[in-house]
Amino acid sequence: MTEVVPGPWLRLTALAASGATLLAVVSGAAALGTAHRLLAALALPPLAALLVATWFSHRRLFGAAVATTALFGVAALVTMHGLHLALAGVAFASSLVVTALVHRPGFVPFGSWRDYVTLTKPRIMTLLMLTGFCGMVAGAHGLPRWSVAVGAMVGLAMACGGASAINHVLDRDIDKLMGERTRRRPVAAERVPPAYALEFGLALSAFSFALLASTVNVLTATLALVGNLFYVLVYTRWLKRSTPQNIVIGGAAGAVPPLVGWAAGTGSLAWPAAALFLLVFLWTPPHFWALALLIKRDYAAARIPMLPVVRGDRETTRQIVLYSLVLVGFSVVPFAAGWFGAVYLGAALALGAAFIWLAVALRRQTTPRRSATLFHYSLLYLALLFVAAAVGSVV
Repeated sequence: MTEVVPGPWLRLTALAASGATLLAVVSGAAALGTAHRLLAALALPPLAALLVATWFSHRRLFGAAVATTALFGVAALVTMHGLHLALAGVAFASSLVVTALVHRPGFVPFGSWRDYVTLTKPRIMTLLMLTGFCGMVAGAHGLPRWSVAVGAMVGLAMACGGASAINHVLDRDIDKLMGERTRRRPVAAERVPPAYALEFGLALSAFSFALLASTVNVLTATLALVGNLFYVLVYTRWLKRSTPQNIVIGGAAGAVPPLVGWAAGTGSLAWPAAALFLLVFLWTPPHFWALALLIKRDYAAARIPMLPVVRGDRETTRQIVLYSLVLVGFSVVPFAAGWFGAVYLGAALALGAAFIWLAVALRRQTTPRRSATLFHYSLLYLALLFVAAAVGSVV
């Protein structure tokens, strides 16, 4: 990736790393115990983001970022109080050097705020946040205290937005080949430099972990980070370009938000949370393949092995019907296990019947209109099913 002047997101991340390192030093000097360990842990996400961003976009700063992170890590391992504080102080000084280097080249215009909003894929984020929110309500049997609920939703939004921004960077080559819809995306259209989009995504991901760990719990923060990394590294970087089963396996990334919400509401995971995860996991293939049928020429132009491109429409619609049957059949399990009540069961059966009917209709006559109908209905199906699960856990 061509090196450019550090952008505003890298500068913000560097400032956050310096501030968090300073708080770790001060809390250590004050012998705050658990608070000190928490503050020290919160310095790790921005330091990690600095490492990744400088490696890919600003190699001349990478050595300084490595030195800062290494000094901070060594300080954490040293148990002798005086030496521990001394090394932490050196790490803080090193972080200030990195921050100064990042800011040295001069002011860089922020760019269009609309492009940065687009990088977060807000339409996709809305559905992910809904499943996360419903998972939180279902787990807590109501709303947890407002600080936890707000922290969880903001942190989840930042994690989803960060992963989407990095997805824009990794997919910028194929976005230019997949028609007008993707060619106009900020990175593909070169309105936002790849380095700035990467910095933006890394900053959101780092701040998400710090926010969730500090206002909710570490389990919630870890789950959000795992979903982020799975989407970026496993699905976008590997599966999407290598196998027609990409969305089957990669769907696990989109199924993580209910786990994040459940962990936020309860502080742990349980079998009902796994059921919510599996509902999204099983829903993803028929939902996404309905869209893939509509834009298969775009995928073919970009040489992405989506199922309609590799196996054809007939096999794709067959798989859609099979997955729809499995999805609707599994959707009854949470009621049968006693996790969700009659409200949920009624919604699962009614919504599921319509889902199967549309899938079979598409199988009988594969047209763009029927593909679009199933695709849009599948969005409504998942949203209403999760709302029913949340409502059913409260009433």
